[in-house]
Amino acid sequence: MTPDKSIPLHRREPHSKRERRKEARPGELLDAALDLFVEKGFAATRAEEVAARAGVSKGTLFLYFPSKEELFKAVVRENISGRFQEWNQEFDTFDGSSADMVRYCMQVWWDRVGATRASGITKLIMSEARNFPDIAAFYQQEVIKPAQELIRKILQRGVDRGEFTINDMDYAHLSIVAPMVYLMMMKHSLGACAPRGHLLDPQRYIASQADILLGGMCSRAAEKRTTRKRK
Repeated sequence: MTPDKSIPLHRREPHSKRERRKEARPGELLDAALDLFVEKGFAATRAEEVAARAGVSKGTLFLYFPSKEELFKAVVRENISGRFQEWNQEFDTFDGSSADMVRYCMQVWWDRVGATRASGITKLIMSEARNFPDIAAFYQQEVIKPAQELIRKILQRGVDRGEFTINDMDYAHLSIVAPMVYLMMMKHSLGACAPRGHLLDPQRYIASQADILLGGMCSRAAEKRTTRKRK
């Protein structure tokens, strides 16, 4: 039966409901896949499990994603790598000091990835990359590389403005990446079974790491400015 186009969309009944369900399926599949990849890992997750959790057939899953590898890539793009354009634009228009930008970077990373289910992807990659080199190469290209470029841009801003002193820019970004990766790894390993009261407080942890990092970069920059004035 062809719907009467003269009737407003919000008033079309049974047919439109089925259409909305069909359109929603890719998102439901990605949600189900993310849950299972984080719970079980890449190797142990089966396509039929993802389909069952999403409430569709295995055949429907493969209509949207022809393989488990493509499904995993779509999960990563949906939750992490597809957001780098947005994040770069956000930092390009950031109004504040470079120290504020570093703190904001770490907090946003936690709020939008670390505190979400997507943080489990980090542990998955570190655990299974050796057995799935194609997945590892994909993650390197679509997540690690753009993350490095964004953080390097933030740090270079501080150097250019005389706010930071950094001797080795090629490795400096790891001073931001490493504590955030540690926090996400703890969340999905020891943190998952730690007794109450022994869990890391993410906000205190991030503030502490930022203080230590910025204390070094900013104090050395201040020393340089003082030395120049004396000369």
